[in-house]
Amino acid sequence: MVTSANPVRGPAQPELGPSLPEGVRVRILRTAHGDRRAAAELASALTERQLTGVEPLPAQPPVLLRAYRQEVRALPDTTRRLLLLAAADQYPVDTHAFLRAVTATRLDTRPLVTAEVAGVAHATAGGIVFRDPWTRIAAYETASVTDRRAVHLLLARVLRGEGESPRRSWHRGAAALGPSRRLAAELRAAAHTARTAGDHALACALVERAAALSPEPSERARLLARAAADAWRSGDADRARRLVAATDDDALGGLLALRAGNATDAFDALLTAAVRYAEDGPGPARTDQPQHAAVHLLARATEAAIYTGDLRRCREAAAVADRLGIVPPGTLGGLAAAFEGRYDDARDLLKAAAGRCGPGGDPTLLIHSGIAALMLGDHTAAATATVRAAASARAGGDGVTVPQAMEFRAYADFWTGRPRAAEAATLEALRQAYTTGQDNGACHLQAALAMFAAVTGDEDVCRERAEAARSYALARGLGLPAALALFALAFLDLSTGRFAASAARLRALAAFGPGHGHRAIRHIATPHYVEAAVRTGDTRVARAAHADYDHWARTVRSPDDLALSARCRALLASGAEAVEHYRTALDLHASGTRDFERARTELLFGGALRRLRHRTEARDRLHSALEAFEHFGSPQCAAAARIELRVLGEPVSPVRGADDLVARLTAQQLMVARMAADGATNREIAARLLLSPRTIDHHLRGVFARLGIRSRIELVRLLGEG
Repeated sequence: MVTSANPVRGPAQPELGPSLPEGVRVRILRTAHGDRRAAAELASALTERQLTGVEPLPAQPPVLLRAYRQEVRALPDTTRRLLLLAAADQYPVDTHAFLRAVTATRLDTRPLVTAEVAGVAHATAGGIVFRDPWTRIAAYETASVTDRRAVHLLLARVLRGEGESPRRSWHRGAAALGPSRRLAAELRAAAHTARTAGDHALACALVERAAALSPEPSERARLLARAAADAWRSGDADRARRLVAATDDDALGGLLALRAGNATDAFDALLTAAVRYAEDGPGPARTDQPQHAAVHLLARATEAAIYTGDLRRCREAAAVADRLGIVPPGTLGGLAAAFEGRYDDARDLLKAAAGRCGPGGDPTLLIHSGIAALMLGDHTAAATATVRAAASARAGGDGVTVPQAMEFRAYADFWTGRPRAAEAATLEALRQAYTTGQDNGACHLQAALAMFAAVTGDEDVCRERAEAARSYALARGLGLPAALALFALAFLDLSTGRFAASAARLRALAAFGPGHGHRAIRHIATPHYVEAAVRTGDTRVARAAHADYDHWARTVRSPDDLALSARCRALLASGAEAVEHYRTALDLHASGTRDFERARTELLFGGALRRLRHRTEARDRLHSALEAFEHFGSPQCAAAARIELRVLGEPVSPVRGADDLVARLTAQQLMVARMAADGATNREIAARLLLSPRTIDHHLRGVFARLGIRSRIELVRLLGEG
């Protein structure tokens, strides 16, 4: 029962510094419960390691809380007791028992009027609503230990309803005077009940309290590690890091590094933990099934290897799995085989992994199924697996895994031609990743958004997101998002006719050897590299890259990969030979799912037919491509199709639905325009879209220019009419 009322008394709230990393800014606001003054205080006290996201953020703003404690202490004792009861009912576990406690003890609630007059809290039909979370915390922390114990016992006594056992145990544990094996065991059992119900935040609080009551140091360490795991799954990364710091659990440390630290360090920690679980049995963290834990940790180590794109580490993990007699995740063996050029082995291993994508499965395994399907070029299966991973994670209360699934869902959405629809879902996943302290995942999502922006013609957004992703990724050893961001910039160059710049970027991604991009992005980049290389007349390296790509396509037998390989052959050929390769490519595309690439093949084919003076078929192919690009919301590719049609002397109608705002604005411009029309400031729009205010200002100027208006008032009227 906490309101979002602003406790700051004054005309303005302090702003967070513009140099604050986005992930830290989002988490600061979450820690501060949205209170800008508290956020500014917390931000001013950050260390260098906290600014980079390596160490947890401060939990409370001491200066603000000191002022609030003084305010609460100034109230009458009878008012403070009622506020203490309400605060204990809400902090840190919400138990909804205040009114029952008041009724059971026939408490006089009239002293609450004093709190209302002071603006500290007010009574409602559902209980007490505090002015803000910090006032509630102050009301609890200013009370004596004896008074706190009394209200916890009272609340435990009235919590007798069905399903209230975990919360009753919480209050019993909070009222304990000292270590107690019996209460610690009760709290552990209550945490298991909460965890099974998907309430990991409650489970964390219960296990952390059990650790405080446990008399054995080894048991305390084990329970703190379990609490850290629950905190992580609840989305509270800073709490998880604070708890992990009190343990020696390298498994959890590796997991946190995987999502927010250096990917190489994460791989080393996770692989070390997998070996320890397999050889020595469970450590302090988690399970009585060490073999199962070792397999799980190997899966996480695989994710770290995927992020880095490091062939040596893939081989190392596969060798460790073989030595321990563990069947590794198919993605691990498949990646290692693919990196080594053993494409037949890679295909078989990836197909086995991609097949494990049934509903209701383990979210991590489903994500791995999606990754394997992406490598095989099966984007329908990839979309299915990642959607099921997100649904399974939500059902289990594991919200932290949802943005991880969306990282890989974005690839499927891109290839199947849904950039506008996918952008909103990816942006929401980006917010979740930042909120839950997964800055590495946020970097990957930023790169995906850059890729969508390249397709939909938002050049400034593409460059801003790509540069943000690359600068972060290169500092953390994240080869995958760094390569994906570079691909987004290369595709933008290709679609806008900057062929030499595109070829230079794509050559780095399609090349061989350590340090040359990422294997997965190499497959994405090669067909586009061949196109850019042909446009510049330098095809020597492109022919070698295509030969390897063709080998992979023939091995995995993906219709779309085979189609793109045939398109490459057409580009590298001439005359009638090129025409036949284009026809083959389009026949293969008909059995695939990459509708956007099918349209690009038609565009290239139409241009080749025009040059060969096959005017009728050229016109048909180009019109088909133009219609597809307009449907996908890809203005630059549509413009290329129009240019080809004009060269043919074909009359080209204006942009479809020129009076329609959706047709006249890019996807990002339309989103900005709608927010501005709703009254949001540039800074507020920037915060929602996780972009800079400078980019939002540029977008609004572009909106005004495209719509022929000069003010937000005209924008409101125009959108209202639309």
